[in-house]
Amino acid sequence: MIALFGGTFDPPHLGHLNMAMRCVDELSLAELKFLPCAIPVHKQKPSISDEHRLAMLANLISGQQKLIIDRRELNRQGPSYSLLTLQELRNEYPNQPILFLMGMDSFNSLHTWYQWQEITELCHLVVYQRPGEHCSPDAKVSAYLAKARTDNPNKLQTTNAGHCYFLHGEQKDIASSTIRAAIALQDEEYLEHWLPTSVIDYINSHGLYAD
Repeated sequence: MIALFGGTFDPPHLGHLNMAMRCVDELSLAELKFLPCAIPVHKQKPSISDEHRLAMLANLISGQQKLIIDRRELNRQGPSYSLLTLQELRNEYPNQPILFLMGMDSFNSLHTWYQWQEITELCHLVVYQRPGEHCSPDAKVSAYLAKARTDNPNKLQTTNAGHCYFLHGEQKDIASSTIRAAIALQDEEYLEHWLPTSVIDYINSHGLYAD
């Protein structure tokens, strides 16, 4: 199976790492690709360079042999549409299941994604649901979910696309914007809870998010 986890990762934090490892462990994945985006469609443009985000992401996943970084969205011109990435990967791996990991907030807004219906035909969606989060997509996505949802992870291996599987997380959500604010305030105790020391050291040594 090909597993993907996209985002701005501005900065990458332990919430991202926990989410990825929960997916790897529960679904017995050999590998999960982090896909940092260049120009996000639904979020603010990253406040720092691609190189800084890549370096911090490499620090975050250091020592995790099953986690790798895929730079294709950074190398592509224009907005980082998930559909384009999935089309590329489907051409590269025509006979393998593709998993697309996302948070509940992304799933609830899936109807706003570019050609979201085609996305669901190219991959399985794996939705990470944290404590207290509610599944509340719009009517069209709800209709898709009624047909696609499965609690059997084996179905993700025996078909290439079309299912939706929920991972139940044990950790509350944290926004990268909140971490950026804590960096500006030099709230070290808070940062140590959400960032590994290697990422904190990188941020401090390059003066990132100081404004």
